[in-house]
Amino acid sequence: MISFVRGPVAALTLNAVVVDVGGLGHHVLCTPGTIAGLRLGQEAQLPTSLVVREDSLTLYGFADTEERDMFELVQTASGVGPKVAQAMVAVLPPDRLRTAIASADHAALTQVPGIGRKGAERIILELKDRIGAPGIAPAQTPAQIWRAQVHEALLGLGYNAKDADRAVEHVAEQHPTSDVPEVPTLLREALRALSKA
Repeated sequence: MISFVRGPVAALTLNAVVVDVGGLGHHVLCTPGTIAGLRLGQEAQLPTSLVVREDSLTLYGFADTEERDMFELVQTASGVGPKVAQAMVAVLPPDRLRTAIASADHAALTQVPGIGRKGAERIILELKDRIGAPGIAPAQTPAQIWRAQVHEALLGLGYNAKDADRAVEHVAEQHPTSDVPEVPTLLREALRALSKA
């Protein structure tokens, strides 16, 4: 996991920035709002989220950690991938997005490219209880954190959401207490469960 990148801005495009981190250029996809706050040659620090796919590693950058956390949270809804999640935080700031989901504001969510009426209903249904009140970031338990990380990793490896859910539940049953192994160990257990299925 790459939590943030810091260094001089080496290049800017319409949807990405290259940050020079110790002589290594990190290509980071960003929203237009985030890019607008950056200047070529100036030092920048961007909270990031690494999306792992079978054929790629993509780094997404954000203006602040709240925006990044919202990007990661909305992806736990079925049908929401990183591109749609990025569009969501680009169109609706985290607090506005939290309000839209909590109040079932379909009109606000359908402003986001890639989200129709049915998609908005699904997002509201799946996230309403987890999104938190406007102005307050939802507190996550350790179990919620590792579950989300393992689930995201399985999706990144090409498994569908249903299989990922089943594998995460299987692993959770093996670790009913709060004392659980590190995420890589939990991911290996989930992969073993999927290979036996």
